[in-house]
Amino acid sequence: MPYRTKLLLLLLTALLAPAALASGVEHADPVAQLALALALILLTAKLGGDLATRAGQPAVLGELVAGVLLGNASLVGVTVFEFLKTDPTVDMLARVGVLLLLFEVGLESTVGQMMQVGLSSFVVACLGVVAPFALGWGLGYVLLPTHSAYVHAFLGATLTATSVGITARVLKDLGKSTTAEARIILGAAVIDDVLGLVILAVVSGTIQAAASGSAMSLAEVGWIVAKATTFLVGALVVGLKLSPRLFGIASRLQGQGVLLATGLSVCFLLSWLSSQIGLAPIVGAFAAGLVLESVHYRDFTDRGEHELEELIHPIASFLVPVFFVLMGMHTDLAAFGQPGVLGLATALIVAGIVGKQACALGVLTPGVDRLTVGLGMIPRGEVGLIFANIGLSLRIGGERIVDTATFSAIVVMVIVTTLVTPPALKWSLTRIEN
Repeated sequence: MPYRTKLLLLLLTALLAPAALASGVEHADPVAQLALALALILLTAKLGGDLATRAGQPAVLGELVAGVLLGNASLVGVTVFEFLKTDPTVDMLARVGVLLLLFEVGLESTVGQMMQVGLSSFVVACLGVVAPFALGWGLGYVLLPTHSAYVHAFLGATLTATSVGITARVLKDLGKSTTAEARIILGAAVIDDVLGLVILAVVSGTIQAAASGSAMSLAEVGWIVAKATTFLVGALVVGLKLSPRLFGIASRLQGQGVLLATGLSVCFLLSWLSSQIGLAPIVGAFAAGLVLESVHYRDFTDRGEHELEELIHPIASFLVPVFFVLMGMHTDLAAFGQPGVLGLATALIVAGIVGKQACALGVLTPGVDRLTVGLGMIPRGEVGLIFANIGLSLRIGGERIVDTATFSAIVVMVIVTTLVTPPALKWSLTRIEN
């Protein structure tokens, strides 16, 4: 069957399934609606990912755009997809998908690699956080004068992160993952995300304090920073010592899936601990990924079992697209008809690109192409969406910190910064060779 015919049949299935649900049995098993929701989300995610890949773009971009199309189908009179936006179980699965995503990102690096990235990566990361944050805050102040300073700060926070996964995938596809530029970019991107998570903790804590009617003092801000730093450092130090012993004990257990269950337990436990001290659960998931190195569970791999990353991948492939599609669905295209939204989206795109070019000033290693490093730090990808999603849940005086219009502008910024990076990096690396 030709590819276009298959695509048409899949799209017809996606369109007709919700309508069938609407006319179905009134007292059907509650899991039926969840099953339909997952079928619809996964189908559209994979179709979008396939089309994006064929166009030479990351699959995540296609998943996000597919969600945008589903979420805005009501603009053309199709309302059968609206239940996906409000289904609490789908939302919870998306949140678990976020934890797995950050866990995977952490598994791709090790504490040792982070310590060896050098001074250049550290300076690049710091500049890549400070400059975009300042630009985001300034844009909020100028373009959203009626909003509070908390909104301006959160806009800055959403611009700080760099998508490790997207940048790594682009470099790998181009066969440039071992170059000096690649090592600095990837090392800085990891540090960048850690710094971004600390900023997110400070900004979120400040907003939550304001929501309760109190102002956060400098001492309290310092406490949040210290708490975040202590948790990350403590989780890494203690985890590196306990992880080999934990997996050594786990390797004595009989049965299938012990390695996977142990790894996920560490991820979810650190996510819970992170939440208990006031940080986002994704901080704990990221730390868990850094802690769990392959050498710690060698007893499992020596007897023929797969690496933890390989075991996690199928589960992440199931749940992570749920997050991207759902985030896309929350993008209200009608909001762009409101005054100032298109201007905000454009300004965020410019700030997102220009802010990361400040990273080039941090390259201290001789012979490294600064432009390539700056371009490699551009994509915000999944981390920017995670930040924006957290903003949707934060409120002051009953109003969300990130409203629908602002969220839509942020998602457009994420899409564009993700879209421009692959061709820009390819051009820059080719320029170096010539």
